[in-house]
Amino acid sequence: MSGSTRSSEGLDPRRRKILFRAWHRGMREMDLIMGRFADAQIGALTEAELDEFERLIEVLDRDLLSWVTGEAEVPENYDSDVFRRLKAFHQHDKPIHV
Repeated sequence: MSGSTRSSEGLDPRRRKILFRAWHRGMREMDLIMGRFADAQIGALTEAELDEFERLIEVLDRDLLSWVTGEAEVPENYDSDVFRRLKAFHQHDKPIHV
């Protein structure tokens, strides 16, 4: 079970693949962060934003988690609009497993 609240029905193959990959990263915390963002945004992302989101999916879990939580500085080449939206989507005032 992925935890996804969004059906992939009606999505094109690329968006379906990205949605699946966002929920199946390896580290449960990153599944929740990336997957919830994808559930909410996958249908509205432009092709360029999908490219950027796919780049973020390729980042190691521990690195991406440290960027999202602010424990490490985001490398300039990943500090994109999509990353900032992902980070803003994740609320730090409550546990991510809620």
